[in-house]
Amino acid sequence: MVVDLIVIGTAITFGPLHNSAFILLLASRRGVRKGLAFVLSWLANLVAVIACVMLLTGGTPPRHHSTPSTTALAAKLAIGVGLVLFGGYRLRRPPRPHRPPSWTGRIDNASLGTAAALAWLLQPWALVGAGAATVVDADLSSLSDWLALTGYCVLATLSLLVMEMYTVWAPDAAQARLNALRAWLERHQNQLIITLALLAGLWLTASSIYALVT
Repeated sequence: MVVDLIVIGTAITFGPLHNSAFILLLASRRGVRKGLAFVLSWLANLVAVIACVMLLTGGTPPRHHSTPSTTALAAKLAIGVGLVLFGGYRLRRPPRPHRPPSWTGRIDNASLGTAAALAWLLQPWALVGAGAATVVDADLSSLSDWLALTGYCVLATLSLLVMEMYTVWAPDAAQARLNALRAWLERHQNQLIITLALLAGLWLTASSIYALVT
């Protein structure tokens, strides 16, 4: 479980779409407050998904090869295969000129509620779903599993936390460097999406098959 959560959390935190949007939020009016609303909403979504899974399992992992365990592994396998197919599709598709989404022009006047909703919309739900399928194996009576779940949430939010704190501590330097980072992310967005989808998808596929057959 721990290694899977590390892979999933890393793939989430390096996603270019939400990171680019977050940099735009930080550069807007009341950017630090909007960024905080985004981060809190992002974290709340992750925690809510984990809480729902824990309610279903009762905080006790199902027996190996039982119906709930097999269902969770099958779901994770389906997500892994889907990510591989998506990455392969994006790899074969001819590159298109990058056009910023239409909402980016209105982000300067966005409210705190809009910033929070944006976090929900931009969360990579396929990877979050894979995380939920992995969390089925968590045992809430184990301190190590509590630490693993906490670490997963922090890791999946790490890029946002770093940018938020950087903007608070050094706003002038942060604005210049984060704008340069956003420009780089936009130039390499397709390559990043393909790489993350393929790597995470292959890992999830392989680990799920291994768990199903052993």
